[in-house]
Amino acid sequence: MPRADREATLNEDTALPQAAFDKEDRGDDLAFYAPARLVTHIDGSAIAALTNFYRDMIPDHARVLDLMSSWVSHLPEERTYAKVFGHGMNADELAANPRLDRWFVQDLNTDPALPLDTEAFDAVLCCVGVQYLQRPYDVFAEVRRVLAPGATFIASYSNRCFPTKAVAVWRSLDMSGQASLIGHYLASAGFNRVEARVLADGAHGDPLIAVVGRT
Repeated sequence: MPRADREATLNEDTALPQAAFDKEDRGDDLAFYAPARLVTHIDGSAIAALTNFYRDMIPDHARVLDLMSSWVSHLPEERTYAKVFGHGMNADELAANPRLDRWFVQDLNTDPALPLDTEAFDAVLCCVGVQYLQRPYDVFAEVRRVLAPGATFIASYSNRCFPTKAVAVWRSLDMSGQASLIGHYLASAGFNRVEARVLADGAHGDPLIAVVGRT
């Protein structure tokens, strides 16, 4: 598909076709993530940049949901939050995460409805996970529901992923296009003041971009 055509679809009112969310590996996602992977998926410099961004963006005593989390949340260690809930695909990884007060396992590609109260959080985080969502419009709408007025959704990503599990539209775009794609998801869910921030340019390590939407 020509680049101009791809970009033309990325607006608030036009949903992408279902084929955009196909994956090379159509096997069961919970089975794929069943082995615990106690590793980081971005390097130390990108992690430091993300932690600094969280420090600036998330106030003390905020209620935080770490979506598509694992054994680390990259939140600044010195900060105190009212609660930190985690969601992910592997119970062992989530149980090993010291920042989580509560966690749950759920395949959002099968069931995007979050078992959480409306307006229960002040910030939702999703680090290097958006590329795997096959029902992003539903998931982002759910994130919008659980966020309080004036709250923030931060979706960050690098140039690394499990390629066979990333959706087709993600694989077809460069990092700039991927920022636009996340912005499209945010706008479709009713987020405003959407912006993309380059947290690490990749000159000396992994690149990292955060796309932010506010309720």
